[in-house]
Amino acid sequence: MTEIAPTPEWPRPYWQPGAGSDALLQFYVFGKFERELVIPAMRYGSPGLPAGVDLRRFQNLELRKWEGYPLHGSLGEILRGEVPKVHEQARVAPDVLVVRGQLADRASLDYLRDTLGVLAALLDIGGCAILDPQILSLFGAEAWRERYLVRNGAPPRNHVLILRSDEPGGDRSWVHTRGMRKFGRPDLSFRQVPAQELDRAGVLCEKLVEMQALGTRFAAGQALEVEGLPQALVAQPGGSLDDPEFNNLHVEFRWPS
Repeated sequence: MTEIAPTPEWPRPYWQPGAGSDALLQFYVFGKFERELVIPAMRYGSPGLPAGVDLRRFQNLELRKWEGYPLHGSLGEILRGEVPKVHEQARVAPDVLVVRGQLADRASLDYLRDTLGVLAALLDIGGCAILDPQILSLFGAEAWRERYLVRNGAPPRNHVLILRSDEPGGDRSWVHTRGMRKFGRPDLSFRQVPAQELDRAGVLCEKLVEMQALGTRFAAGQALEVEGLPQALVAQPGGSLDDPEFNNLHVEFRWPS
């Protein structure tokens, strides 16, 4: 494959600076790699991992002894049920490369672009599967390429998981996201969504994912007017990075009755 020039910047036109909004990137690349890694990231317009993001190599057999090994426990059960063949490929792979870093919020997404270029290159030199624990997803090589190797960059929606859960004690739903921490932004939570409003909530969720990825912030008490709703949704930021539902802060909106 011919190497290409660095890709254009990924700007954040709505970027607003603020405190407490570091981005977190974390990926596990399973495969069989040469002893000396030569990563052809420039094939994908990446100069390499950005400052603050590191790559560490482990033997899979040794990493399995770690209490937080992602192919075991509840996450492992989810992945085994969703992509059994890919889960088995990852489980028996001899090597695991852990790509991880925490970065200060910034006015472009070049850090994400460059990291994705490195991940794509790792699939070219022996990687067979990539785990993104922030969205509870394990991808085989081709599935990962189809989702993320998109001209001018995959849309923010591709980097985030949107979930629906039943609200307790009623017939309403909770629509929420995982993965916004990659962008240094809180995840989204829409409470008490009626069944007939689920499509509207899903479309709105995707729109707000994109707005936040491109830099928007929601202040406490900020009103969000939504066409078709009798009253505005009101932003309520909160949560903690230790919340297992998000592994991130979140901003909540309660659907009107």
